[in-house]
Amino acid sequence: MHPRLDYDWSLSLDEARQLQAELAAQVSLTDDFGELRTIAGINLSYPRTEAGVVTGRAAVVVLRFPELELVEERLEHRPVTFPRVTDLLSFREAPVALAALSQLRSRPDLLLVHGHGRAHPGRLGIASHLGVLLDLPAIGCADTIALGEAAEPGSAPGDRAALQDGDEVIGTALRTRSGSRPVYVSPGHRVSLETAAGITLRCARGFRLPEPTRLANRLAGRRA
Repeated sequence: MHPRLDYDWSLSLDEARQLQAELAAQVSLTDDFGELRTIAGINLSYPRTEAGVVTGRAAVVVLRFPELELVEERLEHRPVTFPRVTDLLSFREAPVALAALSQLRSRPDLLLVHGHGRAHPGRLGIASHLGVLLDLPAIGCADTIALGEAAEPGSAPGDRAALQDGDEVIGTALRTRSGSRPVYVSPGHRVSLETAAGITLRCARGFRLPEPTRLANRLAGRRA
């Protein structure tokens, strides 16, 4: 699986911000997919080597949906070439994520990324960035808020509260497990906010994180 759009990742910060705006304008917030048979969960992190060098790591698992049975998994490490800039993190993360996704035997129907989609200062979190580059439906599911404010949702699984940037609703604070903090769901690409929250909840199997990203996180830790 290779990107529909590709470019040289050796970008200046100004070039990255310009490209970010161009890609953000291509994001679709409308449901545009057929039957979901497989979902790829993605976790991205930056472990250090024994020599202290920071590397990029992408863990990808593909699950059958709705059974959530494991189909395949991939783990990729790549050198980090882009600086850590808060509003441009996807330019640091996307190259290693694309490298891992390119190793999959088949193209998943949807990406569920441990990170943000539209709920991002540039409206292009890693879920949106990957969704647009690959032209795949994508959802962001993050641990914390990168932009905006949300009230605390109710205590029952499925309870939610709007995540808003001013008057614009950009995501959802979603309770996936009683007694656990909410996750913050936002559409990445070719998925509406309501559908993004619904799919995330259907992927929650008694844990705070939805199963695709939970297993990707576990894969990253197991093979660190």
